Amino acid sequence: MSTRSNTLPEPPLGDQAAEHAAVSATRVVYWLLRRELWENRSLYIAPLIAAGVALFGFSVSLLWLPASVRKIAAVDPARQHALLTHPYDFTAILIIFITVIVGWFYCLEALHGERRDRSILFWKSLPVSDLTTVLTKASIPLVVLPLLAVIIVFATQLVMLVLSTLVLLSSGANAGILWTQAPVFKDLPVLFYGLATLALWYAPIYAWLLLVSAWAQRAVFLWAVLPPLLICVVERIAFHTWYFGSLLKVRLFEGFSQAFVVKAAAGNGGAGAAGPSTEHLAQVFNPVPDPAKFLSSPDVWIGMGVAAAFLALATWLRRRREPI
Repeated sequence: MSTRSNTLPEPPLGDQAAEHAAVSATRVVYWLLRRELWENRSLYIAPLIAAGVALFGFSVSLLWLPASVRKIAAVDPARQHALLTHPYDFTAILIIFITVIVGWFYCLEALHGERRDRSILFWKSLPVSDLTTVLTKASIPLVVLPLLAVIIVFATQLVMLVLSTLVLLSSGANAGILWTQAPVFKDLPVLFYGLATLALWYAPIYAWLLLVSAWAQRAVFLWAVLPPLLICVVERIAFHTWYFGSLLKVRLFEGFSQAFVVKAAAGNGGAGAAGPSTEHLAQVFNPVPDPAKFLSSPDVWIGMGVAAAFLALATWLRRRREPI
């Protein structure tokens, strides 16, 4: 008499190997990311310090918040929005600016530091490819830092909103106007989109800094900055043109204009003889996300191609450069 087996059929050996390889690659990347965050705590400490500074300044301004809310209750909604959202926008800009600066200095140190302290000998003894290591380090400014910035900006603005509400309720002022105008929740998708496009726009800069970090023996910052400046100077002297300088200017400062469309709000007049104030600019200019414009821009894809070439060179250099 035969008995039926209750055991499930085992998957093919090839499927097991593929699944094991996928799990192993995921775990390798996970531990590499943890290593970067552990060894470079400034990646999250610096944005947190910026958030703390912004919260301190905002806490001082809460002394005048009830009187300000009573004054602006009678003005038009556009001006209310400009006045009430200005501290939130300034906080977001400060944290994003610090995050970008931290990303630049991280890339300068990422591959140079492990050669300087000779820890590269230990990491090369592990079954981790140079390509995986370089791509993991590139993912810090391209993926990890933007996500950290979104979380920190959202948490900071939420604390600001709660503090403002408590102050207004304790003083008997109307807190409802604050919740209708505060950009904490409704601007979160815009914040995520802006940081994602900014990371893609700065990708060739991050990749260039990683390449210099993999190549330079010392003075990494000078090697990263001087060659572009020398190209600009030589071009200006030899050809009386400024094409490379204009290219750098676009890459450094015009990512916002590539990702957003700035539209003038209807019904707003001029700023007067003294020039446009901050409130007027926030009131008149309303940036609208435009993913189609950003993704259809040749500058975006050319920059991604340049970034891929720089990362490939950085991988090749890491494979061949000796410890310092």
